[in-house]
Amino acid sequence: MIDADNLERSKAIQQRTGRTFHLATRLLPQRIRHATYVLYAFFRIADDVVDDPDPPPAERQLAELERIRESALGTRQTNDPVLEAFLTVRDRYDIPDQEIDEFVDAMARDVSTDRYETHDELSGYLRGSSVAVANMMLCVMDPDDSEAARPHAKALAEALQLTNFLRDVREDVYEYDRIYLPRARREGFGVSETQIANLECSPEFEALIRDELARTERRYETGVDGIAYLPEGCQFAVLLAAVLYADHHRAIRAQGCDVLSERPSLSMPRRLFLAAKTWWHWRRTDDPRTAFDAASSIPTRDGGDRPIASEHRSAAAGPNETDHPPRSTGDDSVGRPTMRRVVSRVRAAIFPGESE
Repeated sequence: MIDADNLERSKAIQQRTGRTFHLATRLLPQRIRHATYVLYAFFRIADDVVDDPDPPPAERQLAELERIRESALGTRQTNDPVLEAFLTVRDRYDIPDQEIDEFVDAMARDVSTDRYETHDELSGYLRGSSVAVANMMLCVMDPDDSEAARPHAKALAEALQLTNFLRDVREDVYEYDRIYLPRARREGFGVSETQIANLECSPEFEALIRDELARTERRYETGVDGIAYLPEGCQFAVLLAAVLYADHHRAIRAQGCDVLSERPSLSMPRRLFLAAKTWWHWRRTDDPRTAFDAASSIPTRDGGDRPIASEHRSAAAGPNETDHPPRSTGDDSVGRPTMRRVVSRVRAAIFPGESE
């Protein structure tokens, strides 16, 4: 069992630094929710080593990442509450050492690499910074068919990270001198590195961002297709996280794809609206993909403004006959959340002083 004080420390880190994920995490079953607090806090303390606008020498950053790696692998003693909690989660859910190494390696890459040539090269970074995170979460959620779920989890993790990159172009270049938009893509649209570094928006830059949004949205489609493989009690939380993150695309488009002048964000009322809308469509359709198509702000494949029916549904299918994977039930305590539970958890996310 995770030590109560260590759990509270981990939860506080997520609550302070990851508002979107915290809202979705509150909707997970308790066992998975607690482990998710710990995983997020572990990811955050490693990320904070490299996300410093005024960083120490690279050698010190890399040494600190190695300390975190060794502690997380259990080869070094630690009294850090987050790392102690992570060791408990790692042992309970048999998280592979490879995923820990992949994640820390990606953080170390942020110390030495601040530009990427192609999306293929960027995918190597995503393997550690996002896909390793998804693989650890699969260990905790333990779906009935983890191998079937894995490629979808990979796609959704990549989509969330790519959305972060598009939302944070200004912050990344201004505070950390990083540009995650690959050079080949930038040059293909006539956008220079100097232009981004100077925060100079142009029609060419806006066209690049629009194209990157569309590319990322295809990853969302593949990712959301696999939510039905997850235990039932986990599905809504993951679905909501996808809807909330995808809504940053609406915010980006609303400001003309100019992410150099201002970082787009979601208000708390908007998050709550999306939580209610997503729950309603999910309960009505009994299909995460159809609910995502209806609740998210991602443009439809036909270019319209309103979502079209999910392609999971066959032409002959009735209203409850969808072609999604068989429902995964997982263990006890992971039943489908009622609206009362959703409201309670959302309220707790807004008013953190309330009990778990």
